[in-house]
Amino acid sequence: MNSLLDRISSPSDLRVLKPPELQRLAAEIRETLVRVVSRTGGHLAPNLGVVELTIALHLVLDSPQDKIVWDVSHQSYVHKLLTGRRERFDTLRQPGGLSGFARRDESDHDPYGAGHGSTAISAAAGLAKARDLRGGTERIVAVVGDGALTGGLAWEGINQVGDLGTDLLIVLNDNEMSISHNVGALAAYLSRIRVDPSYRSLKREVAALMNRLPLGPAMVEFADKLEEGVRHLVVPGALFEHLGFTYLGPLDGHDLEALRAMLEQAVTVSGPVLLHVQTQKGKGYAPAERNPRHFHGTGPFDPETGEPAASSGPPTYSQVLGSTMVELAERDERIVAITAAMTDGTGLDVLAERFPTRCFDVGMCEEHAVTFAAGLAAAGARPLVAVYSTFLQRSYDQVVHDVCLQGLPVVLALDRAGLAGDDGPTHHGAFDVSYLRHVPNLVGMAPRDEAELRQMLATAFDLDCPVAVRYPRGAGIGADLDQDLNRLEVGRAEVLRPGADVAILALGSRVWPAVRAAEAAAAQGVDVAVVNARFFRPLDAETVLDLARATGRLITVEENVLAGGFGSAVLELLADHGVTDVRVRRLGLPDRFIEQGHADDLLAEAGLDQEGILRAVLELHADTPAATPGAGLRPLLDKEPDKR
Repeated sequence: MNSLLDRISSPSDLRVLKPPELQRLAAEIRETLVRVVSRTGGHLAPNLGVVELTIALHLVLDSPQDKIVWDVSHQSYVHKLLTGRRERFDTLRQPGGLSGFARRDESDHDPYGAGHGSTAISAAAGLAKARDLRGGTERIVAVVGDGALTGGLAWEGINQVGDLGTDLLIVLNDNEMSISHNVGALAAYLSRIRVDPSYRSLKREVAALMNRLPLGPAMVEFADKLEEGVRHLVVPGALFEHLGFTYLGPLDGHDLEALRAMLEQAVTVSGPVLLHVQTQKGKGYAPAERNPRHFHGTGPFDPETGEPAASSGPPTYSQVLGSTMVELAERDERIVAITAAMTDGTGLDVLAERFPTRCFDVGMCEEHAVTFAAGLAAAGARPLVAVYSTFLQRSYDQVVHDVCLQGLPVVLALDRAGLAGDDGPTHHGAFDVSYLRHVPNLVGMAPRDEAELRQMLATAFDLDCPVAVRYPRGAGIGADLDQDLNRLEVGRAEVLRPGADVAILALGSRVWPAVRAAEAAAAQGVDVAVVNARFFRPLDAETVLDLARATGRLITVEENVLAGGFGSAVLELLADHGVTDVRVRRLGLPDRFIEQGHADDLLAEAGLDQEGILRAVLELHADTPAATPGAGLRPLLDKEPDKR
């Protein structure tokens, strides 16, 4: 049988297909999603859940003239398959390939790019108002998951759209999940569509009454349908109707013909419309249906079994965070943890299982998470906020105003700091050193490996001030995790290797590549010192200044943008102390958004791998004369490196 999907080069090709063919196309799309994502990794369960919805949208709308804005846009794979990108779909999330998210520079069918949650309604409102101002007629649709409605930005958009009264369709894709299961009042509100006790009571009372009549069984069946209709049409719609929307639904999000018919009606209604559809995350692939949380975002896997393809290895930094938090929480009952819809992704699932009343998932609400933590800290608790570095950007004001200004002991655990690999520019944690190191009262740390992450967490909870700990994505190096948890001296670096010709000041994930580069340089006759900076705020001024005066050549290495980063802090320190006779080479991420790719390849491209660091060492050594060694050299050379 010829593939129907191979015949789809644009959305217009869908309109010649008959209903049975559209059903077959949906099945082919699911097979394609499983085949490709099992090799590339990606967001599988969300895309399996929106197959029929995406087909229906493109049957009714005329994209790219009409605009579809996907919230987060991790569920836009089906959209890509139907909008001329089918032949490139095997390149998903690969270097130079299709993005795992919507991107304006990838297709005219992507009117707005995204990678973070709760943005679609505000963006679509802007598109709709711009249309109104120029007298356009295109239809604007925002597709938003119920998880995104836990975020305040979504409600800010809903509030304005209702006030503007402009023509805009919001499709609420209700699968009762964001990444972890949805939490909070709004998710409970939507869940009451299915389980509202008042309507269950009504059903029992009506059934009892009808069973007394001659046509009792038939009347009870009628009561069942009445209860379902009332529950579905009255309860969920009231909130949105009061906010100025015409509410339609709930509707079975896998009934393609019903979706098509309802969408055709929805786009003819004047003013804001909310269409509520209910879908199953992972639909059509048994492993994803059983475990949608795991298949929300997955690495490569065996498509036959759903089992991960990756071989076993060292635990990830996220897993080390989780296990260490359990250990610390067992010692100190004041310790609590907060995550923003990322319990599994940040490793806090083990803490939530061990101490369910001390681990809080607040939904897609990074701003609230940080201020919630500030409130906890103000009342004597010791909170940790585990958040991806890229998402902490959303709560910068809360970090400054609610935490640091008040000097509250909140620990910010910044997962995925640095390059996030195939998730691409929306997810690289490239800026946190730059936007945190200038905030007063904050201590900023970055571990050289997963063992040092444990020590830094112990240190963070022993301090009575705000602390940020940044660490990379993925597995550690296999460091010894059986050490006792001890406090590090704040602002004190670790000299791992003495040297007289060049000194490398490395931060976090770049420490061990710097050590290997120094060893390679030694084989070529260049004596290189290596320092594990540990702290980007405060700096170890004594060690930096001594090495600067001793060697005359410094190289800073960080997995953060150069602008305002760790290297900039070193330059500022040297300038403040009048140290001018030293050459400094800063290695870090360039002044551009880094594209997707394998993390090791991206690091190599940026010159941050062992070879890039070695190249910088040899160039700097060959290019400049060394300064006369100063008095600070001997103590550094005599100091034994920390073997932990």
